[in-house]
Amino acid sequence: MRWDRFFDDLEDQLASEWEAERAALDTEAERLRLSRVALHERLAMLAAADATSPALSFEFADGTTLRAAVTGVGADWVALLPAEGRAGAVIAPFSAIAAIGMPHHEILRSARPAPARSALADRLTFGFALRDLVRRRVGVSIHLGSGRALTGTIDRAGADHLDLALHEPGAPRRAESVAGHRIVPFSAVAWILVEGTSSVL
Repeated sequence: MRWDRFFDDLEDQLASEWEAERAALDTEAERLRLSRVALHERLAMLAAADATSPALSFEFADGTTLRAAVTGVGADWVALLPAEGRAGAVIAPFSAIAAIGMPHHEILRSARPAPARSALADRLTFGFALRDLVRRRVGVSIHLGSGRALTGTIDRAGADHLDLALHEPGAPRRAESVAGHRIVPFSAVAWILVEGTSSVL
């Protein structure tokens, strides 16, 4: 009888050790998976949120904090819909995002395995998004990392910079209303408000 109990205890101990070892392996596998997760994957998970999800708090290099929902993710930029303030969509390069605030359950959801990303999304660079704004001739407010804001219309977008015709916000780009021109390196951009639209691309 005592031998039966001894073997039962031994069997329980082995099962417990096996469960602990399996849990440790699962934890290590999850740590390894998380070490490979990129920001664009987490933002893509946040873009898939339903309408009841709370607005996130985006802090940018210029010191601005925007409450917004993620509406799209490119190769190196994110599209946002602000929850308040002036109407329009926002695009921001990943490099200008200082922090993203959200409830803990959203942080956990964003870290889940993301669905496969299309090859097209990897080709939609920040420059590509800006060239689309050039084509549409929409007014923008470009917020620089220095804290300054420039308003106008993007005339051209190169590989790593843009040409901006300066004019009053909301005014169409006409030669007589242009107050000057600026070349702006992409690296100087914190975020861009695209006037009069709720989506980018």
